[in-house]
Amino acid sequence: MPISPYLLLPRAPYGRGLSAAASPAPSGSGEAAEAPVAEDAQLFAVPFAADLAPEVDLPLPAAALLAHYEAKGEAGEVVEVPVANGETVGRMLLYGIGDGSVGALRKAGAAVARRGKGRDAIRIVLPEGPVAAFVEGALLATYTFRIGEAKSPPVAVVEFVGDGVEAEVARGEVIAKAVSLARDLANMPSSVKTPAWLAERAAEQGVTAKVWDEEELRAGRFGGIVAVGQGSANPPRLIRLSYEPEGATGHVVLVGKGITYDTGGLSLKPTEGMKFMKTDMAGGAVVIAVLGALAALGVRVRVTGLIAAAENSFSGTAQRPSDVITQYGGRTVEVLNTDAEGRLVMADALAYADAELDPDVMVDIATLTGAIGIALGKDLGAVFASDDDLAAELAGAGESTGERLWRMPLIDDYAPALDSSVADLANIEVGSSYGAGSITAALFLREFTGKRPWAHLDIAGVGRSGVDEGILSKGATGYGVRLLLEWLSSR
Repeated sequence: MPISPYLLLPRAPYGRGLSAAASPAPSGSGEAAEAPVAEDAQLFAVPFAADLAPEVDLPLPAAALLAHYEAKGEAGEVVEVPVANGETVGRMLLYGIGDGSVGALRKAGAAVARRGKGRDAIRIVLPEGPVAAFVEGALLATYTFRIGEAKSPPVAVVEFVGDGVEAEVARGEVIAKAVSLARDLANMPSSVKTPAWLAERAAEQGVTAKVWDEEELRAGRFGGIVAVGQGSANPPRLIRLSYEPEGATGHVVLVGKGITYDTGGLSLKPTEGMKFMKTDMAGGAVVIAVLGALAALGVRVRVTGLIAAAENSFSGTAQRPSDVITQYGGRTVEVLNTDAEGRLVMADALAYADAELDPDVMVDIATLTGAIGIALGKDLGAVFASDDDLAAELAGAGESTGERLWRMPLIDDYAPALDSSVADLANIEVGSSYGAGSITAALFLREFTGKRPWAHLDIAGVGRSGVDEGILSKGATGYGVRLLLEWLSSR
């Protein structure tokens, strides 16, 4: 009996590319999609412990096959065997789920989907347990990004089969689509991705949007955003996205760094350091993607997203080292290094949130310092926090989603590093007495939070991947989307 080509989830939304030829509109509906599927290109996947589908004829009993392949059932372990599929030969994947934990199922889903590369479709019998994590893993493993000529996706269609799991499958799809959106935004070349372009994409997320253009920023005295953006032909923007569910009692502000390209300004980066600077707005991309997913997940807390978007370039109008700028709210800052620009735009957004939005808590996310990648490598994000409970909540959300955080210290003894003789603050350490670049950057941001509960996520080390494995593809990772959605869903 042929394996049915019934399709539940279309592949299109996951890493859709952004050219007209390669950009089918995301369905977002979860409805069955009709598409021709070549029967000899299908894969059928079941967990080791599941009853195998009766319509599939295995060449040997399942137990004998698993013994032959010395399968242990570990998460990510996959055994592929040929099966009869009508008059053709199909392939069955027997996959392990390890201890059945959230992390194990996410890893298993990714492994199964990656084994489907080059096939038209893969049909997966879902395991028991936290199915949303399995779906996340499977869909994120199919992510691709390409501009121009359409590129065949790793798996054209993923179908999930299981009883009573529709809500979990839908949640996994919403989260995977949000992560993919963040990756798409960060992977887009900066020849397209101007601050204005980013604002347009943000306004498409189904929440209330307000955008300040360059004249409004100047009139509103957002001095940090104006100063960073003044050297570019592409003027800056401040983007505010508002999610206000009925009956919300709490209010969270998320602030994202939106530097759409970073040359370093007059403090010019070396060529190697500039190659990947199109992803310097990864924090802003995360905030946009999170705001777009909140309604679908039924998040109950009010959330405001602020994305401070600018292109840090060099020209005759660029800010200079030794300039003094006035941030939103009146604090003056001596700019000693124009390549420490992210903190300048984010300081404006944080000060605005404190003065005008009255949040209960503020969280910012940014590819802020190269130093954090040296300290924590490519697998751990950093969290600095003024509040112990907030730090614990975010770290817990990171553990459950696989986006792990390591708490870093906010050492008040290092605060003198930011003393300036001509302004309230310097944007980098004066001299080299302390040398803790990530800590002093966090201390700088703290100055603009009004002593509210606040956390800073430095994702410079984890915002980009150089490998294509598991749920990651080379390029932007979308790190922080799953973590923040989990944290906000639990509030």
